[in-house]
Amino acid sequence: MTELSQHIYWTGYIDWDLRTFHGYTTPKGSTYNAYLILDEQPALIDTVKHYGFDEMLRRIRQVIDPEKIKYIVSNHTEMDHSGSIDTLLEYCPKAHVVCSPKGEEGLRRHFKKNWNFKVVQNAETLTIGKRTLQFYLMPMVHWPDSMATYLREQRILFPNDAFGQHYASDVRFADEAGIDIITDEAAKYYANIVLPYGTQVHKALAQLQSLNIDMICPSHGTLWRRGQDIERIISLYQRWAGHITDARVAIIYDTMWHSTEQIARRLFELIDTAGIPVELLNAQAASLADIMREVMRSKVVLMGSPILNNQITPTISAVQTYMKGLKPRNRFGMTFGSYGWSQSGFRQLEDNLKESGIELIGPGKYFQFIPDEGDLAALEDVPAKIKDILSTHTAPTKGVL
Repeated sequence: MTELSQHIYWTGYIDWDLRTFHGYTTPKGSTYNAYLILDEQPALIDTVKHYGFDEMLRRIRQVIDPEKIKYIVSNHTEMDHSGSIDTLLEYCPKAHVVCSPKGEEGLRRHFKKNWNFKVVQNAETLTIGKRTLQFYLMPMVHWPDSMATYLREQRILFPNDAFGQHYASDVRFADEAGIDIITDEAAKYYANIVLPYGTQVHKALAQLQSLNIDMICPSHGTLWRRGQDIERIISLYQRWAGHITDARVAIIYDTMWHSTEQIARRLFELIDTAGIPVELLNAQAASLADIMREVMRSKVVLMGSPILNNQITPTISAVQTYMKGLKPRNRFGMTFGSYGWSQSGFRQLEDNLKESGIELIGPGKYFQFIPDEGDLAALEDVPAKIKDILSTHTAPTKGVL
């Protein structure tokens, strides 16, 4: 239990052992954040994943008898946040479950229970004593039911998944953990969870911009409390939602007998020598989550694969399938690879990249068996093409991070 502000307590669960979340690797674990507001009618903002209930209950009991909770606010139906509501209601059976209209639908479908629902509309308020909660519906950030709760008197925003990170820590605030570390984790979270919903994120930010915010308390990871840190994460969300990228290149590849790796490494050498920031990611070693983190911040994505059974490798196919679901926009790309006797599989590589929302900047670079120096010399025009793209299509900013 941690008191975040007067009568506002963190009562969440630290998931030190979590290593994957919907295919998103989480080497630093995560937290499921719940927040207890003491007032005449105490309110709990979100709960935790079902296996974290005992820890949440212990933290609540350090502050009050859980029977006194009058409102359980469910900002989002997904079970990492709503998973303990049913068990908690055994301790406070008269409590209202506050949620959006879509939230009620989702909770009824998940739990098959007729709870004491209080369904709220956009900008509706709820007085719990000296304090007032105001609710802002944020559909598709990142589920249809999502909403944010704003505590007016203490200017605290509880936005559920927005502004969060998968990061387990014994400290609660981003500045305590290291603002650069947490900002990087927030970027990774956005790239893998929120990226498809840029339009909806812009709408939500526009709705919240009139609020005075002294603290942002997301549902995962650490909290934002200093003015400059709050301004920074909101500014980054504006940027990410607009698919604004850095003038940099991500090279993503798989290889069997190192031929495609040779192409990837020569591309890296040429692009790096040209003074263009570039990241090299072997899809066998880098996680999908880290790959998407680089795709999100890069204007140009180069993707390579050898041909296996007339197709691209399963590893690159998985990367492209994952990327298509996350829908990056305003990016450019090129394909490359090595083949034995047929190039037909490269059509799949190109089509998948285009279906991801990435515009090809030219024909792919494909070489038979082991590339020789003549083949590798054919890559020398790539940096110039990239420079043309970056000079035309990259906004003059200081970067995503």
